[in-house]
Amino acid sequence: MAVTPEQVGEALGLVLDPELGIDVVALGLVYSVEVRGGAVRVAMTMTSPACPLGESLATEAEAAIRQAVPGVTSVAVELVWEPPWQPSMMSDAARRRLGQPP
Repeated sequence: MAVTPEQVGEALGLVLDPELGIDVVALGLVYSVEVRGGAVRVAMTMTSPACPLGESLATEAEAAIRQAVPGVTSVAVELVWEPPWQPSMMSDAARRRLGQPP
């Protein structure tokens, strides 16, 4: 069975920001997902370069992908800072949950 970007996205949806309790996909922190065979590459960011949770969330994202997606042979999660994250990158549901207008 071939690994799909959608499967990877679903796995990343299980990774919660511990401070906000909202998944990294809904927060708009996942910039790209590439799949080649069983190799997965993810580019993600944090709400701020000073965020102390960056490495732990990247590690958690890798573990979630390996656990939830059959057929994965390798996972690379890269933290990137361009473009800078903005609140407008959040899903409408995440904005509502944080009390912001959609």
